[in-house]
Amino acid sequence: MRSYDLRGRVGADLTVRDARALGLRIAAAVLERGGRTVAVGHDGRLSSPMLEAAVVDGLVAGGVEAWRTGLGPTGQLYFAVHALELDGGVMVTGSHNPSDENGFKILLGIDPVHGSSLQALVGRSAAPALGGGSRAVAIQDAYLARLLQAAHGAPALRIGWDAGNGATGRVVERLTERLPGEHHLIHCRIDGRFPAHHPDPSDPANLADLRTLVREHGLDLGIAFDGDGDRIGVVDAHGGIVWPDQLLLYLAQDVLTRHPGAAVVADVKSSRVLFDGIAEAGGRGVLSPSGYVLIREAMLREGAPVAGEMSGHLFFAEDWYGTDDALHNAVRLLGVIGRRGSLTTWREALPRTHATPELRLPCPDVDKPRVLAGIEQALLAEGAAIDRTDGLRVTTPEGWWLLRASGTEPKLTARVEAWTAEGLERLRGKLMGHLRGAGVDVGRGEEAGSGI
Repeated sequence: MRSYDLRGRVGADLTVRDARALGLRIAAAVLERGGRTVAVGHDGRLSSPMLEAAVVDGLVAGGVEAWRTGLGPTGQLYFAVHALELDGGVMVTGSHNPSDENGFKILLGIDPVHGSSLQALVGRSAAPALGGGSRAVAIQDAYLARLLQAAHGAPALRIGWDAGNGATGRVVERLTERLPGEHHLIHCRIDGRFPAHHPDPSDPANLADLRTLVREHGLDLGIAFDGDGDRIGVVDAHGGIVWPDQLLLYLAQDVLTRHPGAAVVADVKSSRVLFDGIAEAGGRGVLSPSGYVLIREAMLREGAPVAGEMSGHLFFAEDWYGTDDALHNAVRLLGVIGRRGSLTTWREALPRTHATPELRLPCPDVDKPRVLAGIEQALLAEGAAIDRTDGLRVTTPEGWWLLRASGTEPKLTARVEAWTAEGLERLRGKLMGHLRGAGVDVGRGEEAGSGI
């Protein structure tokens, strides 16, 4: 169990029996809240249909009605819960994890279940009850129509799309048939083995095919999705990566024209350029711990119309459902380009800093507190300026670096940003030294393609 959802290796950490037991427990929780209906969807992993069937079996045995939305992205499941006013939802997905893993994202009402609430749900007692049932619900047409509404004002651009063989593939095909412009699609055949590349656009290595596509065809931009379609990756007309904090700033500047003074929430891995840009646009930048459900909570708490994090999860409360739906973010981006002009030109005008992508370092969950505590003590001895919003964000005159524990994987994540290339190397060296001193295998993280 992770902080935000349930995931594991199928057949080892996660079985059909586990899925059925989870369905029973969700049913009990829904009934306890006076609810009755639960949407169930699944991604394209090879194990997802059998796990979906087992969850449905548990829900029905537990006395609720399972509304089966079928194969599709997580955003489609979220849309079903909101649009049909259901009492909960379960998405069977391993998200961006390897193909032999799978898991569940759970909603009670419209709120994600995570942290202590997730632990309580898994640990609660549950028993069969009368009155359960299931039905198939054709929701994709309505979801597609809603996405097209959000694309209002999209210009006729030449766009590359990479679905990464994930659950967005069919929706991308149908969506691009209806959008203006010229569309070049790759890896849209849904295949749970992910033969093209790993389904995580937050790793630059997984954007290689899209960058090549954009450059070879002279496209205006490229858009990629993760395995279940809640993370977005974007490249500009030169094939350069538009980092998620840059994308958030571009979108937020548009939103702030309609909501002057509003909060914009971003996670602790985000660039100073983002927060400076929010302030210049008349907004109020709010630093949040990383983790998609924590970003959403901060967005709701602050009344922010938009929020996001460096993993590629972006949320819109303005004219959307407050969910991290990457397909919606993609069409929303196209509309913003129609109003504000070229994303590439805008990005080239940003203040230049020198920053690493996110580094992911394997670290067993049990070791994370020890590693972070040891590094914090060393930093305190140096008199470092530390922000503890989430992990350790260390600010120096040359820039900053961050080290935190991943909430979804047995890894530490890190990022460094500096105002000069020389400063970046010095800060990077300091971070590497602290990690080595704590016994972390830095080389394995570098080989993972994070580029730090």
